[in-house]
Amino acid sequence: MLSNRFFVLAITALAPALWGTTYLTTTALLPPDRPLLAATLRALPAGLLLLLICRRLPQGAWWGKSWVLGVLNIGAFFALLFVAAYRLPGGVAAIVGGIQPLVIALLASRVLHERLTTRVVVAGATGVLGVALIVLQAQARLDPLGLLAAVGGTLAMASGIVLAKKWGQPAPPLTTTAWQLVTGGLTLLVVMLLVEGLPTEPLTGVNLAGYAYLSVFGTAVAYVLWFRGLARMPAGTTAFLGLLSPIVAILLGWGLAGEVLSGLQLLGIVVVLASIAAAVARPRASVDGVGYLPQATDDPGRPRRYGGSTRWAGKSSS
Repeated sequence: MLSNRFFVLAITALAPALWGTTYLTTTALLPPDRPLLAATLRALPAGLLLLLICRRLPQGAWWGKSWVLGVLNIGAFFALLFVAAYRLPGGVAAIVGGIQPLVIALLASRVLHERLTTRVVVAGATGVLGVALIVLQAQARLDPLGLLAAVGGTLAMASGIVLAKKWGQPAPPLTTTAWQLVTGGLTLLVVMLLVEGLPTEPLTGVNLAGYAYLSVFGTAVAYVLWFRGLARMPAGTTAFLGLLSPIVAILLGWGLAGEVLSGLQLLGIVVVLASIAAAVARPRASVDGVGYLPQATDDPGRPRRYGGSTRWAGKSSS
């Protein structure tokens, strides 16, 4: 029988695995040179879909908090992510995010007072080493603007994850994810109209299929799973699962896009997987949950009470 801890880790890990498909989907199915359009059509429809399901609006201070989290986790992150995806090879764009777990662990130690252990630091450094082995072997020109966008997106989401953990969840993950996707999507819509404008050429069926996949699976499903895991695990632990995204991206690039995968890159993948295993391993002082000593509100087996939201007429499915 699978433990609750393993189940939480496995379900949460599906989110970065889905994110790892973003880069190949972008380059293969989406129209070129429209990163803000791609970001908007990925976020806003997903947010509206989830909002129709949960039928709740923020209340009080959570209007402002939802905008901040929406901009960091969705608006800025998506925009910079697609700039990087358009300007860098898929694997390279994804693995720049390898610095994110270490950044989140450092921020969480200062903001959330999570313990920054030697094991976490070593695992983070090992993850960066594994990422470097993959990046340095990529047979492609590393565009400076693309790299800057990838790093900026990583830092934006790292800040958003730590703030989301600090502020907690006043409603179920499906609901708070909907708020962030809508606020971030609306922000992206304004920026897209100002910078890129509306598309001048009609979207093809292939384009629409790509947007639909990214919106439903790469965003709505993935982010609900991610924030569900974040509510049950420390931010530093959750962050290391994000390293699965570059691995999925580089393997898809090799398997489907014909990208060359060298021996050193394979070694890098093994090193990254080892860093994830070390980071999420159960500490000696732990409980049968997700491998950490939870606060009272973090008990996966305890009924949760959510406040700070306004329920629409009808029964919520969230």
